[in-house]
Amino acid sequence: MGSILDIYTGYFGLSARPFAIAPDPDMLYWSNAHRRAYSLMEYAIVTRAPITLVTGEVGSGKTLLVQHLLRNVGDDVVFGLVSQVRGKAEDVLPWVLLALGEPAEPEDTMVDLFSRFEERLIREYAAGRRVVLVFDEAQNLSDTALEQIRTLTNMNTGTDELLQVFLVGHSSLKERIVGTILQPLAQRIGAACHLPAMDAETTGEYVRHRLRSVGGNDDIFTDDAVDLVHEHSGGLARLVNQLCDFSMVYAFSKGNPQVDDLTVMQVINDGVFFAGQALLPPAAREEVMHIPVFRSRATPQD
Repeated sequence: MGSILDIYTGYFGLSARPFAIAPDPDMLYWSNAHRRAYSLMEYAIVTRAPITLVTGEVGSGKTLLVQHLLRNVGDDVVFGLVSQVRGKAEDVLPWVLLALGEPAEPEDTMVDLFSRFEERLIREYAAGRRVVLVFDEAQNLSDTALEQIRTLTNMNTGTDELLQVFLVGHSSLKERIVGTILQPLAQRIGAACHLPAMDAETTGEYVRHRLRSVGGNDDIFTDDAVDLVHEHSGGLARLVNQLCDFSMVYAFSKGNPQVDDLTVMQVINDGVFFAGQALLPPAAREEVMHIPVFRSRATPQD
């Protein structure tokens, strides 16, 4: 017997789950904002911008865009993806070295770590390659750690940058960097882009794109359903995915060939779409009704 996901995708004639939460570069939707951001990121690499800042709301697709960049830049670029650093400046270099496949032992001094990092940069430069470090979730870094990253980008040959850095994080990161303490870092940023939440029209295009990507029809979601998805997700791709995924499960459970606005509202009222509750004002959360919705597919609909 197939799993619930096999049944759900098969019921709608889909080759895979269209609204999975995990980032999938093959499912990337190129909104105008994503195209602008990606073009700027490519331009930053070509022009050897020392630091590039990529910000966006939670779930806006920043990580997905970075993953696409990692997969599609030429062999003359060596990437190191750093996503584990939490705060202290002394934590930065070990994670950077590990991201580049270099050893970093607990007994290594900062001098040892820096020397090993510098040697790697010079080696790559001599081979005609550039090193790009991507710090994902960079809003978690302390000001001291961000300042240390800035100092790493000072390494150059006199004419060429040996290292480029992408700082990828929430919108709050930009606000921190423009503050007085991090002004030296702000002055090293050669390019910056921001991924906003999707508007209603873009949300509709996004939903239809995800359905088409797995062999589905545009009309699986009615227009009213998409409008409701946008309203309750705030246009954030991650939340759109969650609400659409639950809505398709509900529609399947009731034997409905389409996801309509009633089905989406039932998901919301049931409290299943928990992340979306945070977008509602407190009074609206109090008014949410919990209406049982799962029924046998053999049960006649009201």
